[in-house]
Amino acid sequence: MQSQKEKDRMAEIAIELQDKKSDKELYDYQQGAISQIFEKFDTAPEDHHLLYQLPTGGGKTVIFSEMVRQYLKNHKKKVLVMTHRLELCRQTSNMLTEFGVINKVVDSKADLQDQADYVCYVAMVETLNNRLQDDKLDISDIGLVIIDEAHYNSFTKLFKFFENSFILGVTATPLSSNKELPMKDNYNELIVGETIENLIENDFLARAEVFQYDMALTSLEIGSNGDYTVKSSEDLYSSPAMLEKLLKAYEKHSQGKKTLIFNNGINTSINVYHTFNAAGLPVMHLDNTATKKQRAQILKWFKETPDAILTSVSILTTGFDEPTIDTIILNRATKSLTLYYQMIGRGSRILNNKSKFTVIDLGNNNYRFGPWGADLDWQAIFSSPNFYVDRIQDDESIEDQFKHDMPEEIRSEFSKSEDVSFDIKEVYRSATSSGESSKVVLERSIAQHARICIENSEDVYDALGLAKLLKDDINQRILTYTKCISRSTGNFIIWLKDDYKKKLNAYLRQNFDTVFEEIHGYPPED
Repeated sequence: MQSQKEKDRMAEIAIELQDKKSDKELYDYQQGAISQIFEKFDTAPEDHHLLYQLPTGGGKTVIFSEMVRQYLKNHKKKVLVMTHRLELCRQTSNMLTEFGVINKVVDSKADLQDQADYVCYVAMVETLNNRLQDDKLDISDIGLVIIDEAHYNSFTKLFKFFENSFILGVTATPLSSNKELPMKDNYNELIVGETIENLIENDFLARAEVFQYDMALTSLEIGSNGDYTVKSSEDLYSSPAMLEKLLKAYEKHSQGKKTLIFNNGINTSINVYHTFNAAGLPVMHLDNTATKKQRAQILKWFKETPDAILTSVSILTTGFDEPTIDTIILNRATKSLTLYYQMIGRGSRILNNKSKFTVIDLGNNNYRFGPWGADLDWQAIFSSPNFYVDRIQDDESIEDQFKHDMPEEIRSEFSKSEDVSFDIKEVYRSATSSGESSKVVLERSIAQHARICIENSEDVYDALGLAKLLKDDINQRILTYTKCISRSTGNFIIWLKDDYKKKLNAYLRQNFDTVFEEIHGYPPED
């Protein structure tokens, strides 16, 4: 129960907030969201659990800070705002202060002897849990609980402490981080805010220009949390071939632009740092082992350096706003729709004349989830999350749809060939339906590769030189072939690739003259 001192303090604060206005100007859609939510306050039970969805960059913190101000002005109960990270605690506290709401951050060092002087608390979930277990914080008069980034399941263990409070969860993606703990089990209903497309059309967010690469990811393994393991990701993305692909993708699409790279694993990020540093590019690495001072220095450098490249792991997916970012590189794959939206959202903040930003996807994420900002039915996802999750394509299905095209610089070396493609899957289907051995597929592929080499050569030595350029094309065909025959062990694939190259070189040496004359109508010059 409230003491007389607390009641007097509540009355004082209500008077102070009557005419208090923030320098933050709320947009129409933000005002509309506040009206919708307060309407629920007036009509729903006091222990109602409401979830509000708004895209990253839409101003969720601004909305709920104004809500806290209005709530305290009109109600004689306290407010608690929960976050899952200390940085978000401080940012939220600062925003509330801007709205005239004097608040207390309940961290591990907080002195709670003066808690009667406050009507609004901001706390990190784990710290709050410890304080409540120790009975250090009086929450008997909490009327409103706001949960930022509500899709994290760590908050749910605290719900039992607030059985008589109105709980408002806010998130950009109302899909639980744990398939076994759907959000519909903890929230009574969902209010959907503005779409990403509407925010882009009205100049609140920048539009993403996506460049996606067809990635072979079947070596990745799924961990107990439902996402790709760090180990399997690092094995793949720390390989020289993948690091080279990343660097080339950056040079092609974002040279000289401020770039934020997301990785799955500290070792990968460090390898990315060394790769870009060796190329003479301005790059720094940041992960959760950095001290507070180091992190501040790195982020200051990133903000102030126009062509800065920052390679990172996990920690910048939430609570980090840097509108000067021009490019987001997803140097990882994820099974999490929320993480996908969070990573790309870091580049969507508008600034001056910035109306678009670049996304380079090296994890088949765009194939897996669809374009960032697509018109997702959040109500359907909220009510039937498993139906949505189960429909997300697996990597094998995604990769089966890839059409491999030669890079332009290699295709130009085969300019005399009208068509350089070869459909392994179709040739396999045709051969097996005719009762032929699957081996004929690779034999016909070798003959086709040899033909385009000979078409663009004057002698066998030229042809053998061109065959060396077909390494990636050969690798792609072998991978497709092994899927057709359902044999994909690492050693077998390596053996097939080596055997293919040997047979291609042998074919060129043995058949160059014959094929050359067949193509041109005359024999090659001696």
